[in-house]
Amino acid sequence: MAPNVGTLVCVIAVALLIVGIFIAIIIASGYVKAPPDTAYIISGFKREPKVLIGRAGIKLPFLERKDMLLVKQMSIDIKTNGYIPTLDFIGVDIDAIAKVRIMTDEKGIKLAMKNFLNMNEKQIAEALTDSLQGNMREIIGTVSLKELCNDRKKFGDEVQTKAQIDMNNLGIEIISCNIQRIEDKNDLINALGQDNMSQIQKSASIARAQAEKDVAIEQAKAKQLANEANVNAETDIAERNNQLAIKQAELNREADIKKAEADAAYRIQEEEQRKSIEVASANADIAKQEREIELKQKEASVKEQELSASIRKKADADKYEAQQMADVELYRKKQEAEAMRAQADAAKYAAEQEAEAIKVKGIAEAEAIRAKAIAEAEGIEKKALAQAKMKEASILEMYFAVLPQIAENVAKPLSSVDRITMYGEGNSAKMVSDIVNSTTQISEGLTQGLGIDIKTLLSGALGGAAYSAASNLKANGNAEDANAKTDDYKEVETEE
Repeated sequence: MAPNVGTLVCVIAVALLIVGIFIAIIIASGYVKAPPDTAYIISGFKREPKVLIGRAGIKLPFLERKDMLLVKQMSIDIKTNGYIPTLDFIGVDIDAIAKVRIMTDEKGIKLAMKNFLNMNEKQIAEALTDSLQGNMREIIGTVSLKELCNDRKKFGDEVQTKAQIDMNNLGIEIISCNIQRIEDKNDLINALGQDNMSQIQKSASIARAQAEKDVAIEQAKAKQLANEANVNAETDIAERNNQLAIKQAELNREADIKKAEADAAYRIQEEEQRKSIEVASANADIAKQEREIELKQKEASVKEQELSASIRKKADADKYEAQQMADVELYRKKQEAEAMRAQADAAKYAAEQEAEAIKVKGIAEAEAIRAKAIAEAEGIEKKALAQAKMKEASILEMYFAVLPQIAENVAKPLSSVDRITMYGEGNSAKMVSDIVNSTTQISEGLTQGLGIDIKTLLSGALGGAAYSAASNLKANGNAEDANAKTDDYKEVETEE
């Protein structure tokens, strides 16, 4: 018994599930959603149809139907399709545009459903065109051409108002009605325009003439007023000039009085200033003379001090200069000796290097060359030391070394002479004297050009030799010979 109950429950559950799925499929297939510019009319199941505009709804399949109704704005071209007489019996052809839409209130929807259900925009426009054109033709007969041309908006509003009465019965709302074009049969609109143009030109000419007249009148009035103002201004200027002249005369008189008083006071003050200046000038002259006397005394004292300082400074400078010259001379001699010693060392080093370089050629030859180079270097070094110690003697040595060449060059011109004829006893002696004098002039030229006095050097050398010999004799006990040598030295100094 229990299993049968469970089976029954399962069967019922499955049946309910199938029914639910079936209902869901039916509901899903009947789901509709209307756009904002279209109304969906769902009818059949209920007594009153359901209207959907911009929202969703359910249409029961097989029990309800869905119809569409356009509720968007539509444009309808309205034409008279021929010339329609106006109030003043002038045929006109008018083209207008009307903006309409279906009313969305309950009454309008019901009326529109009866007339425009499932119709597209073109079909609705064709259904409304005849009614709108008829209303426009009726309105044309109630207005004149001039009124029609001058106020198109008024004409459009009248057409809209009259046609709206008929459109209400259809569930249509007229949003606007605008006139696009107006033509008349006999081109009277242009004539009206020309007439208006003529009237406007006439009015403009009259207005211009009136304006020119007014301008001329105003210009005349302005000239008159300007003339009067000019006369009044000149009169005022003349009166003011007279007043100014009188005032200037009074001011000049007062100025002359003040000037005279000022001149008198100035002369009195000037005299007082002159006296003060003279007294101050006298005092200044006295002070200046006293100052000049003091200045001269100070200048004399300064000059005396400057002279004393200058003499003392010059003596110090001469002393310092002599000391510096002696130091320079000593330094120069030392530098010369050092240079010659360095030269000897360099020659010695060069000889050693040369001997070392050619050592491969033979020890005997290298030793000989080395000995010779060292001897020459030592000779140069001794010579440098000797010259440093006996500078004057070395100069004399060089002088006597070249003296024969000098005498030879002086006498050389005589060797090209074939024969010399001399008269008298002193001519040969004079020729020899001339040759000697030429040699002497050369030594004097050396003295002037190089600053080396050969005579002085020679005297000093001879005197030094005599003095040295005397010293040696004294040292050896030969006092008489020493005195003789000393006398010879004194004689040499005397001759120098």
